[in-house]
Amino acid sequence: MEILSSRIILRPADYPATLAFYRDSLGLAIAREYPGGTVFFAGQSLVEVAAHGGSGRSSAFDGAIWLQVRDVEDAAAELSLRGIPIDRAPVREPWGLIEMWVRDPDGVPVVLVEIPPEHPIRRDTRSSDH
Repeated sequence: MEILSSRIILRPADYPATLAFYRDSLGLAIAREYPGGTVFFAGQSLVEVAAHGGSGRSSAFDGAIWLQVRDVEDAAAELSLRGIPIDRAPVREPWGLIEMWVRDPDGVPVVLVEIPPEHPIRRDTRSSDH
């Protein structure tokens, strides 16, 4: 099976509030809009907020949306100025990433992550003597 593209589709209980959260509070750029939905760019992926197909009430979501930012402290300050509650302030995790947690209006966890320059995700760990 060949995967050509992917996106996360959210069907919120309160479409306008969730749309405003991703568009205005997080500042995600719009990839496209259609009647009853908006698709946002989220790095190498897409997040779609759809006003159709859901039950009209919040549902359990055991996952999280992971968004990499350049500077998580700057992101925390920006979100605080926009009145977004921070569930967990930026913390360097045992695995080396700096993570901060917020929630969208339906309670979906959004993890904002800064990757420090020395982290293996940023380093080319291949040997130079191939």
